[in-house]
Parts: sequence; structure tokens; C-alpha cells
Amino acid sequence: MQYTISSEDKLHEECGVFGVFGSPDASTLTALGLHALQHRGQEGAGIVSFDGEKFHGVRRPGLVGDHFNKQKVIERLEGSNAIGHVRYSTTGDTILKNIQPLYADLSTGGFACAHNGNLTNASILRDHLVSEGAIFQSTSDTETILQLVARSSRKQTVDKLIDALFKIQGAYSLVILTNKKLIGVRDPLGIRPLVLGDLNGAPVLASETCAFDIIGAKYVRDIENGEIIIISESGIESIKPFPKVNERPCIFERIYFARPDSIVDGETVYTYRKNLGEELAKENLIDADVVIPVPDSGVPAALGYSQTSKIPFELGIIRNHYVGRTFIEPTQSIRQFGVKLKHNANLSFIKGKKVLLIDDSIVRGTTAKKIIKMIFDSGAKEVHLGIACPPITHPDFYGIDTPDYNELIASKMTVDEINKTIGCNTLFFLSLNGTYKAMGHNERDDKNPQFTDHCFTGDYPTGLLDREQGSVSKQFSLLSEKN
Repeated sequence: MQYTISSEDKLHEECGVFGVFGSPDASTLTALGLHALQHRGQEGAGIVSFDGEKFHGVRRPGLVGDHFNKQKVIERLEGSNAIGHVRYSTTGDTILKNIQPLYADLSTGGFACAHNGNLTNASILRDHLVSEGAIFQSTSDTETILQLVARSSRKQTVDKLIDALFKIQGAYSLVILTNKKLIGVRDPLGIRPLVLGDLNGAPVLASETCAFDIIGAKYVRDIENGEIIIISESGIESIKPFPKVNERPCIFERIYFARPDSIVDGETVYTYRKNLGEELAKENLIDADVVIPVPDSGVPAALGYSQTSKIPFELGIIRNHYVGRTFIEPTQSIRQFGVKLKHNANLSFIKGKKVLLIDDSIVRGTTAKKIIKMIFDSGAKEVHLGIACPPITHPDFYGIDTPDYNELIASKMTVDEINKTIGCNTLFFLSLNGTYKAMGHNERDDKNPQFTDHCFTGDYPTGLLDREQGSVSKQFSLLSEKN
């Protein structure tokens, strides 16, 4: 019997960015890079290029391969410099005008921007800018950055950008294309990722190293937190305009979002996820006959748990990778078959067994409940569920599409209450310190946390001005005074 595991009960990726400077195949390389970053956003994709005289752009809803696999599309994107973006909407509606990169003609020339992350004071800034006469063409917070750059009184493009960056808060990695430069920016805490590569002398920027692999580029280094990297025909320049603070990258990049083959701090993301499973087994050794991952994101952690516990690993749930959006069925009697499209229990490894399921997270709990029922219906003697991260108790405001407090099951229930709701024999989560151990740290440093882990702790590393009360004009004034 097959059961649908809804994507609505999973955390959704933010966005992916890519840029290349000084390659005759810039647009093709950008399209390939975006293919590698497709896991970070599936709602829309766009590329902007520059040929030395004109900017060219194509933005389309849907997947990269739906629109950028035809030569006539790539031929429209002329030039040796290009940037691209894949999108999952965390701010703004899913409409064409919100698909990035966004472009504007400034007094200093063309300015195209692709943004991964989320600004936590975008609404305040937008309201102020509108009251001052600004006209917005989208509902994306990325346009707020463009508006701030355009309205800066500074004379040079980079100075205008720095002026704008001192007014925004939140998490962001930017790739920006101007008439003469490719610019990469990472927020002061380094919450969102950005890496630098090299392809036969052509510098490349991307959200993850897997985008380098597909085009044969070499990884050079991470862009540092608070760093602006400026790439031009003169070479590569680094500027660090912000006060120096310790980096706090988003821990969910390693737990969930980044592609398993991407390299972070010298290790593959796959390794970190296996480590999570190993730590989970050290903390919670369950009497089970078989370890089964919830596909696909639970596979590395389940392997780590199995190898540490010596309990056999099996693919007890088979996923159909060729299911698109479920069709709309006309009647309830037909509609019930819609939940049998995506996942199927592998009965040989379930019937009569004490099953330990491993997944990477629980969000609303509806998915876990369906999976557990599926395993019991398939003849399991017992069903236990291990989660390879701590309970998600707080929403994210930095570019991850998480539900609000009232929809996060762990924010309103204890572990025992969740267990009763989803119907398994045992439910257990990895501890916070166990999570940090899996990432290469002995434990969390509460005075100086090594990661942004607010979804587990409520420790938000920046102000959340859009959620706080206060005078819009006063808050904008305070932000302006910081620069």
C-alpha cells in the first residue's frame, strides 16, 4: 500500500545563487550551476548576463531544465559575465515579477541582484521607502536592497551597496552583476552560505560547492561572514566593512538543506548527516530488528545509526521519484487513491519486525503520523521513530520556510505528547549537544554559539524588527545612524 508523504510537512529550501565572471560560456555555465542548486528552490529560475554593452535576462517559473535547456534561450543571454538564481518563496508571492535576479538601471549603470536569505526588517524599510516616494514592482525583499542602493547618495556602486547593507538586517548572500563587476556579499554573521571557485581563471560564486563540480570548477574558499568580494578585470578584491563578529552559519544547511555532496568546512554534508545518526545511536540505543530511513533525507542518518548500533539497515520505504503534483480527483472515493502515489512499504523488511524509523526532522507531525500508520499496516510488530536533530520549537525568519509557532508540533507538545499523537511505540530526538558533536564541536558554547540554531533554542542572532512594535520612521532613523 502506498502513502503520500506531503511536502507541506517538510522544511523548504531557501534559494540558490550563482555567478561567473570572464567566461565565454557564462550563461551556459550559470544554467548548469543552477541545475546543481535546484534542490534549494523549485518555484522559479532566472539568469541575467552582460555582454559589455547590454544586460540580458530570462526569468521563468518552474525548474531550470524547463526553460534553460534550449540553445535559443542561452543564445539570448549573451556575454562573458552572468548571474543566476533558483527560488523558493519565503518572502513575496510566487509570481513572475518576484523571480530573480532583479535588475535596475542606476545612476552608476546596470545592477542585477540575486539573493538567498531573508531580511528581518524588509517591511519596515519598504514602508519607509514607499512613504518617501519609492515605487516597488515586486513583493520580494530583494527589491528593498535595490531601492536602498538606488537611493544612496554615495557616488560609486560599491559604496552605494555598502550604504544599503548597513540599513538591512537578517540573513543574506548576494551575487550582484554590474557593468564592470561581479560582487558577492555574505551577511555579518554568515548565516547563509556563499563560496568562491575558479574555472580556468574565471571566478565563480555559488551557494554550494556542488555547483562547482558540475562545471569542473575548483573550490577556492568560503566568502567570510561580513565580507564583500569584488571581481573585475583587475582581479579579486575583498572588503570587510562590518564590525568583526564570530561567524554563526545556519545549522540547518548541514542538517537538511545543502546537497549531500557539497563540502562545508572540509567535510561533505553527507558526513555530517551520518554523524547525526551515529550520535543518535549513542544517546538512544533501541531494541529493534531493522533501521529504516524515511526517504530520502533520512538516509545518511539512518546509515550512521545502523553502523553504530549494529542493527541492520534496509530500505523499508520505497519512494516513487517520478510523481509530480497530485492530480485533482473529482470525488472522495477516487481522491483516497491520491495518498498512494509517492511511497510504498517494502514488506519483506517490515512484517513481523521491530522497526526503527530514522528521519531528519518533525515539523507539523502529520507526515510522521502517516508513515507510522503505513509501517504498522504493513505488519510491523513495533514502530519506533528517531529524529536526527532536536525538536523544532521556533520558526525561522532567515530564509527557511518554517510554519509559525502554532503549527510547529514541538512548540506546543512535549515529546510524550507528540508520541501519543503520531502513534509510535517510542519517539526520541537527538540532543542539542549531540547535534553539535556531529558537526565537529564538543558541545554548544552558550556564550558564543558556533551556529545559528534558533529553531531549536529560540536564540535569534539578529533583531526581528518586522515582528516588533515601534515607530517605522524611528527605527529607520536608527538603522541609518549605524552607517
